[in-house]
Amino acid sequence: MASSDSMDMDPDVARRLFEEGATLVLMGVPQGTELGIDCKSWMVGPRFKGVKMIPPGLHFLHYCSVNSPGCGGEIGPKTGLFLDLKPRQILLASWDPKEEDLDFKASKDEEEVNRIRANLRDLDPFLGPYPYEVMRKWVSLTDRLSEEVAVNLQPLSGRVCAFSDVIPEIQMRHTKDRAEQPRNDTACQSMKEGLDRLPRMKQREGTELRFSVIPEKTYPPGATPAEITRCSMDLSYALETVLENNHKLEPLNLLGELQFAFVCFIIGNVYEGFEHWKLLLSLLCRSEETMRKRKDLYLGLIAVLYHQLGEIPPDFFVDIVSQDNFLTSTLQDFFQFASGPGVDGTLRKRAEKFKAHLTKKFRWDFDADLDDCAPVVVDLPEGVAVD
Repeated sequence: MASSDSMDMDPDVARRLFEEGATLVLMGVPQGTELGIDCKSWMVGPRFKGVKMIPPGLHFLHYCSVNSPGCGGEIGPKTGLFLDLKPRQILLASWDPKEEDLDFKASKDEEEVNRIRANLRDLDPFLGPYPYEVMRKWVSLTDRLSEEVAVNLQPLSGRVCAFSDVIPEIQMRHTKDRAEQPRNDTACQSMKEGLDRLPRMKQREGTELRFSVIPEKTYPPGATPAEITRCSMDLSYALETVLENNHKLEPLNLLGELQFAFVCFIIGNVYEGFEHWKLLLSLLCRSEETMRKRKDLYLGLIAVLYHQLGEIPPDFFVDIVSQDNFLTSTLQDFFQFASGPGVDGTLRKRAEKFKAHLTKKFRWDFDADLDDCAPVVVDLPEGVAVD
């Protein structure tokens, strides 16, 4: 990472960031490590010692450790953490080669931080400037995500990891534990038998993302068959349950959770983030009653989705997002509910504009019957034979 990568920005902005921006001092990060902040990453060079001129606020630091050249120099899975940086703050970390991770303990040593601050000018040539050109994009992806929400959602370990840290459910420290496990000295008769012989794994405590729990049943206890049918078509009961249990004081924080899940996936490579994003989106888009009474939540949802869908590479839709028509069918329900009776006029107009924008940009037809699998009849010119 070098300062030649730097920012084409207004000199006044540059001076203000130099004076008020935060500094990440990252000592000992191995050369070749992929390291980034927010929406940009670099390969670490031999002179790298951190990032300077970081706008105060919430940021996502992410990195992939690299094996030594003798081991092929392979890049490991991505690790990330959310940081809420204050003006002129200096955050100090050193690379732990054993854990292949950054250790921020030094930031608690006030004497060491003051020493770094006093020598910041000497350190300056080794600090890469914050990639200001991605600042607007980063803010648009996280404007609803507060530090409090990010801290509450990220693992207790403080690290968001692309691959789950799993351990066996049964530690098998004793002979008796091992004796009770399926024997592996005979050939498996089926794939299921083979899978059953594998030790059952669970995520290491403290490493799991702490997303809101989505109710398995979308209807209240003791619901009549008619209520079950209604709550399966309009997911408002399930959505209100999520809001009550997780975001009671500030319902709009659910949009922050939607942004957190998206950032974890699109930048942190955490597939669980994508799965949770889909669940939340389906819940929000298919809750007609809630849409009628929570106008601000849905105006915010349109703004959040506008920026998120603008950042997804076009081929990504083909590979993942368009699987099973998830996005088009979910948004089709949203637009149908948004045009229904009792919906706020401003929300209805905003939804119509958003629908037109997506139709133009991605060529999605939200008025088509997505369940209609009948073959398309094509009129052929006269004289064209069909084998």
